[in-house]
Amino acid sequence: MKSGAPGEQLFRVWATGCSHVHSDLRHGRRSLAEPIEQSEAGGAQGGPPFDWDIMLHLGDISGTQAPPTDADGPPVVEQLAAGKKHRLEQIYHLLGNHDASGPGEETQWWFRKWIDPEGANPQYSRVRKERRPYPVSGDWERYSFCAGNILFLMMGDRNDGGPPRGRAQDGGWPAGAITRETFEWWRRMVESNQDKIIVTCAHHVLRDTTVASGRWEGVNSGYHGRFDDAEGASYLYWVGEDTDSNAFHEYLERRPGAIDLWLGGHTHTHPDDRYGNKSHVERRWDVTFVNVSALTRHHGRHRRPHFPMSRLFTFTTGADRVCIQCYLHTNDYAAQGWYAPAEREAPLRHRYTR
Repeated sequence: MKSGAPGEQLFRVWATGCSHVHSDLRHGRRSLAEPIEQSEAGGAQGGPPFDWDIMLHLGDISGTQAPPTDADGPPVVEQLAAGKKHRLEQIYHLLGNHDASGPGEETQWWFRKWIDPEGANPQYSRVRKERRPYPVSGDWERYSFCAGNILFLMMGDRNDGGPPRGRAQDGGWPAGAITRETFEWWRRMVESNQDKIIVTCAHHVLRDTTVASGRWEGVNSGYHGRFDDAEGASYLYWVGEDTDSNAFHEYLERRPGAIDLWLGGHTHTHPDDRYGNKSHVERRWDVTFVNVSALTRHHGRHRRPHFPMSRLFTFTTGADRVCIQCYLHTNDYAAQGWYAPAEREAPLRHRYTR
């Protein structure tokens, strides 16, 4: 575990996703509360506690196959509030495909009501916007916040409504989708903040970046089910109406190094997986892409075993590199706690300042 030298100040970002709360509750496991409690007090299987300043949950907090309902909200909020040293406003969320509203429903009503990044519905979400350590600018679909000279760009998945994207009786389509408006917002934010360290967060990574993110790899690997858009089951496939979009690829090819980090999840896997000859942490276009993986142990386990894990990103004042560590929340794959073989460092375009 990285600790600061005298005079250094650290900013620790704990990133994960795919807690699929309801899937694990059916097996008696509190997939979100237990990791929060482990971070504060250590795990029952020997994992040490660790410090964090903010947590990023990158989508799929819901474990339902059908669109989530009001009854699915309180168990999630209860787990988000499990910390004794951290408040739930220190957790920043974005939409995943399983969080989406269904055909004929008000757009993304469940996420807006119960998860509520804006703090617009505190009577349900318990999120008080004035208690955010770093204020949010934007809305439930896309928002930003700054911590020192780090700019976080949070882009929500838009698999709401019905096919060819969205929800159907079989559940949520796995291929990633954002609106054209969100892409244009991202582009403007990137171009107007080149003096900052830029961390892009989405539920999905881009095609051919991290493990199993190539065409058809998400289904051929067994991580995702076969739907009509199965080609792109493991990456950001839709931008507006464009399928298998190259919008981000083309932008980053023209402007390599325009951002520092792209964080995503969606594909639940183990820390040494290299399906498609790609690992969890890869460099492309002078950007570091990280699949932070999943907290669930049971959602989709009939296809592959799951190993709950997360990543800790430690920024050090004055340093132009970030330390990336992997924490295993059970001992199913290896000893609970830090998994040293997965530790990495990534370059930053600017030195971190508070």
